[in-house]
Order: sequence, then structure tokens, then C-alpha cells
Amino acid sequence: MDNLTHTAVGLFLCRAGLNRLTPRAIPILLLAANAPDMDVVSAAGGSLNYLHYHRHLTHSLAALPFLAILAVALVRLIGRKPVKWGGALAAASIGLASHLLLDWTNIYGIRMLLPFSAEWLRLDITSVVDLWIWAICLLGIAGPFLSRLVGSEIASGGPRSRHHGRGFAIFALLMILAYDTGRGAIHARAVAALSSRLYEGSLPDYVFAAPDALNPFRWRGVVETSSTYVVQDLNLASPDPLSVRPVLFHKPDPDPALAAARRDATIREFLRFAQFPLWRITPWPEIENGRVVEVFDMRFGTPSAPGFMAKAILNGRGEVIQSEFQFGTPRAR
Repeated sequence: MDNLTHTAVGLFLCRAGLNRLTPRAIPILLLAANAPDMDVVSAAGGSLNYLHYHRHLTHSLAALPFLAILAVALVRLIGRKPVKWGGALAAASIGLASHLLLDWTNIYGIRMLLPFSAEWLRLDITSVVDLWIWAICLLGIAGPFLSRLVGSEIASGGPRSRHHGRGFAIFALLMILAYDTGRGAIHARAVAALSSRLYEGSLPDYVFAAPDALNPFRWRGVVETSSTYVVQDLNLASPDPLSVRPVLFHKPDPDPALAAARRDATIREFLRFAQFPLWRITPWPEIENGRVVEVFDMRFGTPSAPGFMAKAILNGRGEVIQSEFQFGTPRAR
């Protein structure tokens, strides 16, 4: 998830009761709820380096205790005020766990089991930036300020003022949990609908459904068969959820160019990340008998509008002479 969401959830956890565990609970939880994203520094080494290290060890269960100690130690050092180490570490651990759980829900995925397993785990039920969760967070943050304006007891500094925002924080956390649970149920329906049909006479090998940014009932489906990828939009609120005409992308036939591209370090790194890789081979006019091999992760786009992709340029002898990884639409050649 985005860091605004992680920050808001850290604040809600603090207000909901974790602030009782230790002094300086707010900075500890806000730091812990965002700490796994320190891997952003890997972007300094280029996009491929970032692809490798993003959601890597800092997003693993194994690293959680070490990051909890780091978060508490930084707050203690910078704030120069005492903390209750036992309570502080417990609060930091919960904040870190909230980060991992939120990232687990979206389509990018998380390598939670590193260093023991590099498998990408994902639930595919929320967008990386989810506007509905933003709305819940906004309500949880703005609610206490609005209630202060109309609540005479809070406004006058009554006995409940020390619990300022607790009710809204608990409400927001429960709403996010309920929202994700509902999304999970709807996602299961979307996957079932996509799995229930034949595509060019073939049963699906794998099915993926990505959530729409606004409408919980709209999903972008990707179905893989032995010979094709099918992009199928669906609306579960419609009597016929699969009424939109699907778009087919045929897999290329076996080719020495594919084998050569697979041996390239950039392509290998990309394939560790890509869950639904579609290959495309086209001529490369700048080199005699040259070809370009491209591979797209169909979770994030298509060849006509790519999201995550890698490519390798081969010379006339079938040797890779250049390769790169890209986010978004390819740069002009």
C-alpha cells in the first residue's frame, strides 16, 4: 500500500490503545508502520536494482524483530526521552505487521518468507493506492476534530479528552478489516467467474483478477491458457459479468531467440518478479537480421499499454547485445 495509508493505520493503532504500552508511542508506531519501505533507497541503483530489492528482506517476517528494535532505538536516540522497551517493541512489531498485511492484500505482492523462500505472496484484493481505504482513513483522522467542534465535553477538556480519537481509530481499523474481507469475497467470485468458461476451446491454466480503482464489482481479469493470454473485464453487478468482449494475446511459438533472452541477467531478474509473463518477438530494423524479445507482466498492462516489461535486443547471430527493464510505456526509440 501507499505510505499515506501505512501512516494512517499506524496512527489508528496508537490511538486505539497501543499508546498505553510506552511513552513516545506515536513516533514509534508511525516510524514502524513505514519502516519496511526503507528499501526505496535501492532505486538509486536503477530500476532493475529497485525491482530486485523492493519488498525484499525489509518486508519479511524474519526482519520484523530487527526493524522493531531499529524503530524504537531511533525514537529513543533522537527524542532523548525514555521508553518502556518491552511495550515499545511490542507496539513497533504490531505497526510493522500492519505494513506487511496491507502490502499482502494488493496485486504487487510481498516476499514475506525471505530468506527461506522467495515466493511472491499476494491476495489481489486491493489496489496499491486504494481510494476507498483512503476515504476510511480520512474519516478516522477528521472525525475526532469534527466531534470536538460539536461535543461540549471534549471541547471543554472533560474526562474523555485523554482518549481523543480512540473511538474513530477503532472504527477505522474495523472498517478497513471489513472492507478487505468484503473485497476478498468479491474477488473469489471474480476468479470463479473467469474460471468457469472455455477460452478458444481451452480451460484456464491460471486466473488473475485485479480490482478496479473505484468500483468494487469491476475487475480486470487475466486468464492464461496453454497458447494465449486473455484479458477479460468483468462487472459482478451485471447479470452477465463477462459480457465485455475479451482481448486475446497469443503466445509465440518456441524460438531460439526466447532461449537466448531467458539467459540474459536482466530478463532472469524480471522473470523472478513477473507472475504472468507474455513474450513477443519482433524484428529490430537497426541491425541486419536483428530481433527484439520483449516480456510483459500481464498483471500491469498489455503490449499496447505496458506496465512492467523487459526487453532484450539480439544481433543477427542470436546473441543478446542489449537488455533493459522498464516501468510504464517504453521510451521512444
